[in-house]
Amino acid sequence: MKSSNQLDLFAGTPDEASEPAPVEPARDTWPQARKLASALPARLLLGTSSWSFPGWLGLIYDPAANPRALSRHGLHAYAQHPMLRTVGVDSAYHAPVPTERLRAYAGQVPEDFRFLVKMPAAITDAVVRAGGGRPVEANPGFLDPGRATEQSVRPFVEGLGARGGVLLLQFPPLGEAITANPRRFAEDLYRFLRRLPAGPCYAVEVRDRELLTRDLVEALRHGGARAALSLHPRLPALDRQQALFADLPPGPLVLRWMLRANRGYTEARDIYQPFDRLREPDPTARDRIARLVSEALNAGREVYVIANNKAEGCAPLSLMGLAEVLTDISKDTRS
Repeated sequence: MKSSNQLDLFAGTPDEASEPAPVEPARDTWPQARKLASALPARLLLGTSSWSFPGWLGLIYDPAANPRALSRHGLHAYAQHPMLRTVGVDSAYHAPVPTERLRAYAGQVPEDFRFLVKMPAAITDAVVRAGGGRPVEANPGFLDPGRATEQSVRPFVEGLGARGGVLLLQFPPLGEAITANPRRFAEDLYRFLRRLPAGPCYAVEVRDRELLTRDLVEALRHGGARAALSLHPRLPALDRQQALFADLPPGPLVLRWMLRANRGYTEARDIYQPFDRLREPDPTARDRIARLVSEALNAGREVYVIANNKAEGCAPLSLMGLAEVLTDISKDTRS
C-alpha cells in the first residue's frame, strides 16, 4: 500500500508545473557505442536491469538532467542509445505493473525495442516475505496460473504489444522443502506453464542449482518455455547451464549477467554505487558470455543479454565491453 506522499509513477501531480523537465540523452558520449552497434547483428538485443540510475548522467543521460525525472522520462533517452535495444522491468518482481504503465513504457521506445518483464514474486516465490526477506508464511498464489494471467500476462500483452519481448519467471531461492524434491517442482512448473495463455515468450530462471535437472528441461520443453541463463554465484558456470538446456527447441537465448562469483548482491551494491564506472571488470565473465552469444547468433537465434550494475559496477559499460569482445570474435571468424 502506498503512503500518502508516494505518488504513482505515471499519476498526475497536484502542480504540473513542478514536473521535472524531459530527460535528454547524452549523445555526445556515444561515438564508440555507435561504431560498436553498427557491427552487431539485429538479432542481438543488449540492455540493462532497469534504467533509473543517476550515476548514468553523462553516460546515458544528459549531465544536466534532473535525477528525479529518470523513472518517468528516462526510458525515452535510454532507448535512443545505439546499443541499448532492450531493458529489464525489474520492478514488476516486487509488485505487478499495470497495463497502462506498460503502455506508457512502450510509447517511449522505437518499434524494434523489446522489454524483458518479470512476473511478480507473488507468483514465483513459495513464501510471503516480511521486510528484509524474512519468510512469514506459505504463499497461496505460488504458481497460480489465474493470478499470473491477471497480474502479469494480460498486462504484458495488452500494454506492450509487439514490444513485449520476454516474460521472465525468476524463482528466488525456494528453500529445502522444494529443493529436496526437484521432480515435484518440475511437475508443478509444467502444469503452471501449460495453463498460461499462449503468445508471450516465457523464460524461467531458478536460483537453486538443485533444481537444474533433466526434469526441469522436460518441464520447459513440454510447457513451451525457454531457460534463462544467469551469471550468478548461486548457480553453476554458464557453459554447464547451457549444456543442460542445449537440446530444447530452437528459440531465443536469454542471458542475465547478474553478479561476480565473489560478491553478494548487497555487498556489490554498496561497493559499486553510484554505478557510474566499472569498479571490478570481469573479463572472464565477458569472454564466457561472448562465446555463448556468438554460438547462438551463428545458429540464427535471437539473443537477449541483460546486464546488472552489480556485475562489474556499471551495466552500460559492461555491455560496451561485451560488444568489443563480440566484434573481435567476429573479426577472427572472418579472417
